[in-house]
Amino acid sequence: MPYKEAETVKLFYPIGEVARMFKVNTSLIRFWEKEFDIIKPKKNKKGNRLFTQDDVDNFYLIYHLVKERGHTLEGAKKKLRENLSGTTSSVEMVKSLNKVRDFLLELKKEL
Repeated sequence: MPYKEAETVKLFYPIGEVARMFKVNTSLIRFWEKEFDIIKPKKNKKGNRLFTQDDVDNFYLIYHLVKERGHTLEGAKKKLRENLSGTTSSVEMVKSLNKVRDFLLELKKEL
């Protein structure tokens, strides 16, 4: 049986890396951190923000609601406050559908 190296999982992401994930400025990440109480980054001794995977997942929820669905910040806050689990499941469904779409587009290229 061949050796398979375990995939490394990051515990913390710096703000620049999170901004690149969503193709936004770091100032928008800092703004969302102040606006939404579900984002709670750790800070190191220098004061740099270090985001956990949960924070990144929450950023994805916020990004989906504000940038993709067109909600206002207040509307996104209300949606997250009232129905976090429903919002999370719909975002997971969108992620799954995007993966299927990407797979089908890749398959179409190969044909």
